[in-house]
Amino acid sequence: MIDFLKSFFDRLPISEKKKHIFNLPNCITMLRIGVIPILFLLILNPGRILSLIIAILFIIAAVTDLLDGYIARKYSIVTRMGKLLDPLADKLIVSTAMIMLIPIGRIPAWIVAIIIIRDLAVDGLRSIASTEGFVIHASRLGKQKTLCQIFAVSALLIHYPLFGASAHTVGIVILYLALILTVWSGVDYFLKFHKGAIK
Repeated sequence: MIDFLKSFFDRLPISEKKKHIFNLPNCITMLRIGVIPILFLLILNPGRILSLIIAILFIIAAVTDLLDGYIARKYSIVTRMGKLLDPLADKLIVSTAMIMLIPIGRIPAWIVAIIIIRDLAVDGLRSIASTEGFVIHASRLGKQKTLCQIFAVSALLIHYPLFGASAHTVGIVILYLALILTVWSGVDYFLKFHKGAIK
C-alpha cells in the first residue's frame, strides 16, 4: 500500500521543486494538521459518541506521525520542510486538543499551561543552540513525554467509561505522569544547552 502511494505521488504531473514539498510524508503531515479544525468543531459539542469519534481521529493523527517518519527514512525523502512540519504538527494537535478540553472541564488549565510553556521554551532553546553552532537532539525523555501526552489526551477525549474503566481517571493519571516527564525533559534540554554553550 505504501509502495503504491509512493509511486502515485512520484507520477504526479508537478515540477520537481513542488515534488520536493508535496511528497508522501509531507502530505501525510499536512493531513494531520488538517485534523485540527475538525477536532476543534467536534469538541464544541462533546457527547459519548462524539467523544469516541474525536479520540479515534486524534489517535489516527498520532499514529500517522510514526508513518510519515518511517516513509521519509525508508525512501530517503527527508526534507527540511518535513523536519519543520513534523514536530510542529505534533505540538499543534496535542496542544489544540488539550486547550479545547479546558472549557469542558476535562483537563486542568495549569497543567496545559506548564506543558505549552515548556514546549515553547525548549523550541526557543534549540533555535538559540543552532545559531550557536551546536544541535540539541530530541532526547528519549522528550519522546516518552510526547507518548504519555498522546495517551493522556486520547483517554481524556474519550472521557466516558469504556470497558468498565473510567477513561477520564485513566487520562488524568497518565497526564500527571506526562507532566513529570515534560518538566524533567525540559530541565534535561536546558542542561544539555548549558553543557554545549560552555564548550
